[in-house]
Amino acid sequence: MGAGEYKQSIDELGVGEAKQHLFGAGQLDLLPDLNAEEAVVTPSKAVTTSKAVSLPQPHAPVALPSLHREALSSLPEMLLIIDTETTGLDPKRGQCLEVGAILFHAPQRAVLAQHSFLLPVETNAAESINRIPAEVTRLDQPWRQGLDYFQALLDAADLLVAHNAGFDRQWFGKDQLPAVSKPWLCTMEDIAWPVDRQLRSRPSVRDLALAYGVPVWAAHRALTDCIYLAEVFARCKDLETLLLHGLEPRRLMRAQVSYEQRHLAKDAGFRWNDPIQGAWTRRLSDREAAKLDFQVVAIDQQEEQPLSA
Repeated sequence: MGAGEYKQSIDELGVGEAKQHLFGAGQLDLLPDLNAEEAVVTPSKAVTTSKAVSLPQPHAPVALPSLHREALSSLPEMLLIIDTETTGLDPKRGQCLEVGAILFHAPQRAVLAQHSFLLPVETNAAESINRIPAEVTRLDQPWRQGLDYFQALLDAADLLVAHNAGFDRQWFGKDQLPAVSKPWLCTMEDIAWPVDRQLRSRPSVRDLALAYGVPVWAAHRALTDCIYLAEVFARCKDLETLLLHGLEPRRLMRAQVSYEQRHLAKDAGFRWNDPIQGAWTRRLSDREAAKLDFQVVAIDQQEEQPLSA
């Protein structure tokens, strides 16, 4: 399946059509943007006579809109959750020294396989963070076979998932790591986590795990961070909707806010000076942009230049 298939948005459905199909309270989670109060009250308002009207029971089977069914059927099922540990932040100067991966079946909320391995490096400038001594990576261990099995996991996956995927994906196709062409989903940037989890717009993997009741016992080891994400996914009743929205096409957008309003952009997850100097920017889908309390404009790709070092 191509990445384009995954990015079809449920929000092409009109709210009017959604109301016709989803009067049952048990179906409200299928359209998270449909206000629950509106969905329940509107049908009763439509009854203007005293004649008895038969409405669907809350948990009675209701035919889903065909577009919604098609969108869900096109979702990736096999997710490969990936994390890397590296010797630095710049792939031109550093190396990847550890890879963790979990193959996760989304419909069953099930872990199918998990794998991690070290890659040999001469030095590790980030040892104080990941606590992996370079000499440990050079101990005799079957890292080449580890790479082979990792490639098998890549081949089995429909979608690659990472927390801060923009960082992890840049190490692939470099040194020993294979190049990958499959679509990526970022659990930090692309998924709008439910409001009731009280998370920041760009949560850390630790905060995300704690918000879903996942115990946090270590940080900055590749497989550990993958386990956190897999456990979060296993607890997500609305995982399909989160994936559907997360895979929508995104563009870099600039917040149109004054200096006095800059907190609005910051609270919405926009970043100052990154990647556009002198601007609050964030990658958003058109659906997400329409929900903001301030105006945004899409940035031309020619404008999108990283800040000079």
